[in-house]
Amino acid sequence: QSRRRGPPRLVLARPGPLLISARRPELNQPARLTLGRWESAPLASRGWKNRRSRRDHFSIERSQHKAPAVRNLSSESSFADLGLETRVLRALQEAAPEVVRPTTVQSSTIPSLLRGSHVLCAAETGSGKTLGYLLPLLQRLLGRPSLDSHSLPAPRGLVLVPSRELAEQVRAVAHPLGSSLGLQVRELGGGHGMSRIRMQLSKQPPVDVLVATPGALWKALKSQLISLKQLSYLVLDEADTLLDESFLELVDYILENSHIAEGPADLKDPFNPKAQLVLVGATFPEGVGQLLSKVASPDSLTTITSSKLHCIMPHVRQTFMRLKGAEKVTELVQILKQRGRAYRTGPSGTVLVFCNSSSTVNWLGYILDDHKIQHLRLQGQMPASMRAGIFQCFQKGSRDILLCTDIASRGLDSTHVELVVNYDFPLTLQDYIHRAGRVGRVGSEVPGTVISFVTHPWDVNLVQKIELAARRRRSLPGLGSSVREPLAQQI
Repeated sequence: QSRRRGPPRLVLARPGPLLISARRPELNQPARLTLGRWESAPLASRGWKNRRSRRDHFSIERSQHKAPAVRNLSSESSFADLGLETRVLRALQEAAPEVVRPTTVQSSTIPSLLRGSHVLCAAETGSGKTLGYLLPLLQRLLGRPSLDSHSLPAPRGLVLVPSRELAEQVRAVAHPLGSSLGLQVRELGGGHGMSRIRMQLSKQPPVDVLVATPGALWKALKSQLISLKQLSYLVLDEADTLLDESFLELVDYILENSHIAEGPADLKDPFNPKAQLVLVGATFPEGVGQLLSKVASPDSLTTITSSKLHCIMPHVRQTFMRLKGAEKVTELVQILKQRGRAYRTGPSGTVLVFCNSSSTVNWLGYILDDHKIQHLRLQGQMPASMRAGIFQCFQKGSRDILLCTDIASRGLDSTHVELVVNYDFPLTLQDYIHRAGRVGRVGSEVPGTVISFVTHPWDVNLVQKIELAARRRRSLPGLGSSVREPLAQQI
């Protein structure tokens, strides 16, 4: 040792709980250590663009067991304290008896919505945002008369979502609540042609709350099959996606046909309805603030943000593995088979495997078929009739493994998912947050784990940003957008 250059580097044998555990122990970071903003960080992924780094790996360990949305809740908090009426509370108890106390997001969102404010709710995935906007919506409609629409369907509440799968899920949550209150909740999904849209809208009794995708609603408006003149409540769920280029033109047209209230005073006249606006999302990248200014004036918008927004989830273990492209199939098959043997004797959660393209989902499905691994597949190029019900089958447990594209990463409830595998590393940090958010949700009974295969140099760039944010316990870069305004309310 005396002949070596410099003193030997010491490695702690028992450093206590770890925040970062790496294959090379000298790159571990104890949980009690937090790096400063300008302090250099010894990244485990620093040399991953070199081919010699193959088979290297590191993990971001769990620093807490409960989700941030429920960790700081008081045992005495209740939905009754938020201003909800008795009949709405009774409907919630009948439809979801397992929901006993509001999450931190719901505790902040529901009172603001009941006061009539336009609200932008930016909070981490799985924090209970859906109930946070549905309960005030239903309560507002209970106090409003249903005006004569001259036989043209005219919903009083509209929830706009980016995918058919999410539309079905929101409808499944809202329908039992609405049934208990005498309100009709229906879904309007695309992919079926005008005859199916016409049939969905012609059902009796008339719809009170419509859950729709932008494409289907745009077609219905263009064909004058529906009117939005009676809207009292308009929700853009997964608003960052709806305000993206792929949907922006459709959403603009829908908003032009809606009468958005300028403030709470405009909502008081039941015979001249104006819509209260709610924007909900788990990621709001830079630039979204400019788009929001087209929808509502900044002064009328109350922004509610979570302290964990755009942060690495502290209650989910996240592992990153540096692999060659040809090694990914073998590694995935090994993970799935080992998991099957490990949990054969007891109950376990399910697995989501994310790919970046529909062709990869199909190709990987054939590989798993060869290995006798039962699974389901979900990707955007499937016909609507085939996609319908696939995610519901997965949720009900008919199969434990779902191969999918990012179509399953946004908003879908997945409380039974235990493991997410990024077979293809996501293309953006927003996509990573949404994929990882399929585990560790409020109500999950199984601990969540995310395993990501890192192959390309551009994958390594994103991994290094994630690792650096985790070591410094800061939010991911490029996502700290203008959602934190003077009217913002931190939760």
